[in-house]
Amino acid sequence: MADNKEGGIVKKGHEQGMKMAISLLQEFDLPEGLLPLANVVEVGYVKETGYMWIVQEKKVEHEFKMISKLVSYDNEINGFVEKKRIKKLKGVKAKELMLWPPVSEITIDDKKPGKIHFKSLAGITKTFPVEAFAAGQ
Repeated sequence: MADNKEGGIVKKGHEQGMKMAISLLQEFDLPEGLLPLANVVEVGYVKETGYMWIVQEKKVEHEFKMISKLVSYDNEINGFVEKKRIKKLKGVKAKELMLWPPVSEITIDDKKPGKIHFKSLAGITKTFPVEAFAAGQ
């Protein structure tokens, strides 16, 4: 994965990393609360490819209360960010019954405003209201 990081802008430390992560979410019209991170070590972004990575000290589990959904964020998260979408996402899992399938793609739907889709490698797609992922949720 080191090749993907070549030419990237890197911010170190929690405060600078969070600022960069939030500004990327805003730039690509994604909800600010989508990545509830803790103890960020590094955030990087390669403008030419859209590759983004986040390193945090340890895995974080967060419950999105509005939709009663528990999501796990590994200490390393990466993917390719574009307008209203993160694809080839690695390091994020959402609890489904007793399983934790990896989330491979997040997309905001232009055809159904206010809806966000989470697709897993297993082919499962879940749709939720975008506001469930607003900052502070």
